[in-house]
Amino acid sequence: MKRFYKTASVGLADGGYQVLLDGRPIRTPAKAQMLLQGEALAAAIAAEWEAQGEKVEPGSMPFMSLAATGIDRVTTQREAVIDQIAAYGGSDLVCYRAEAPADLAERQMASWQPLLDWAEGRFDARLTVTAGIMPAVQPEPALKALRLGVAAYDDLVLSGLYQLTTGLGSLIIALAVVEGRIDAAKGVEFALLDELFQAERWGEDSEAAERRRTLARDMENAARFAAMCRV
Repeated sequence: MKRFYKTASVGLADGGYQVLLDGRPIRTPAKAQMLLQGEALAAAIAAEWEAQGEKVEPGSMPFMSLAATGIDRVTTQREAVIDQIAAYGGSDLVCYRAEAPADLAERQMASWQPLLDWAEGRFDARLTVTAGIMPAVQPEPALKALRLGVAAYDDLVLSGLYQLTTGLGSLIIALAVVEGRIDAAKGVEFALLDELFQAERWGEDSEAAERRRTLARDMENAARFAAMCRV
């Protein structure tokens, strides 16, 4: 899409902030009003629009995309989105530990167990840990508690949490990032712990390394977005 505006800015609106293109408020792809509660988020989205060249590249505007998703998708399908996010708690990767080698098992324990302990204290959700290939059946009270925790976030935070959860493959790690328990870089490290362990042992794969860099960028953007939504 060719750039059709000269300047992007932030304007006050009744109940929040709007992003303005040549003084006109933008709307979501579904034509909904984009009313934002935080000035920092509005400024970040305006900066994405301002940074566009002769053509508008939607892929270069992660904050705009996440905000539009929160308004267009989460608002209209909130319960379904909560269910999709919370479902990761039933098979969370941090609950599955290696039996061997010992140094991998020790690294998993040192990295993941503090997050499970944190989640138990923060959400009253005590999850079961297992080793080997047999799946662990998680206690229903813990799963309900995690769903309640997810449901407590507003629509825009849920947009960021959804991207973090699906990207990292772990609800516990994603919640820890959103809550500020760990940063996004550490979240990626924990989510890819097994892969990184193998890379250390057998050598780096260039394609895998590039995928990790892309994931790290996306998770950092999602974490920053969620943080701006929670101000």
